Amino acid sequence: MAGFILRWACAFVLLAATYNPTPWNFVAWSRANAETSLSVIVLSGLLLAIGYIIYLRATLRSIGAFGMGLVLALVAAILWVFWDLGWIDFTNPTANAWIGIFAMSVVLGIGLSWSIIRRRLSGQVDIDDVEE
Repeated sequence: MAGFILRWACAFVLLAATYNPTPWNFVAWSRANAETSLSVIVLSGLLLAIGYIIYLRATLRSIGAFGMGLVLALVAAILWVFWDLGWIDFTNPTANAWIGIFAMSVVLGIGLSWSIIRRRLSGQVDIDDVEE
């Protein structure tokens, strides 16, 4: 469980570092400093891109696009239940952005952890293509 939480937290940080409703994110920082820190912006953007490639590739290989949609639908249904029970309110755009970041980080966290979860649930091991 700790491994999943770590993978999810890293996905959350990756997404929130890219964009969030505060001024402390890559998008806002790069717009404000494009003329003075272009080399640092490019380096930071490449590091974020590498993070996304790792997460998206692992997620697409483990659960695929359909699985990503299914996990996102499950998170949306849970949010719908929370809204229906009055636990959350979707009128605040800032809260909505954080909810979206959370939902996407859950999808990426599950995608990166799926092989481990599947092995524990089924006892079967996934074997990727072996390069010789």
